[in-house]
Amino acid sequence: MTTALSELYVLFRVGAGDYVLPASTVLEMESFTAATPIPGAPPHLIGLVQIRGKVIAVVDLRARFGMPDREPALENRVVVIEHGGRRVGLLVDSAREVAQLAADAFRPPPEVVAEQARGFVKAVAEVNSRLVMLLDPDHVLIQEDTNVEQRQV
Repeated sequence: MTTALSELYVLFRVGAGDYVLPASTVLEMESFTAATPIPGAPPHLIGLVQIRGKVIAVVDLRARFGMPDREPALENRVVVIEHGGRRVGLLVDSAREVAQLAADAFRPPPEVVAEQARGFVKAVAEVNSRLVMLLDPDHVLIQEDTNVEQRQV
């Protein structure tokens, strides 16, 4: 009998949804108060923050997912990830917990989710009787890469 390998995942909430990212990609989580706006940036790229001496671009996942704005709250967090050789902050409504999940706990999302979520959700798993969605940073961050390339002079 073989046991499935498990990995740690950071759980966080955006709107009414629970999402996860592998803890190996999360560098840190910080409180969020405000960001310095970036001229010409898309609405979901809300600005720059300085965290531990490093300047990091922050993507508002509510805006990225097409959700309505929400008043800033004490539980808002910037989840800093390493992706494609760079650090990017993801603004989330709250960072919930860390959980250990087996690789085989994840299933492909239902077809309607795969179609409507524009590739943001890679897989779905159950954690403590609630469903969580595994984000695909490639799709969440792809527009920033495209916009930077288009702005080159």
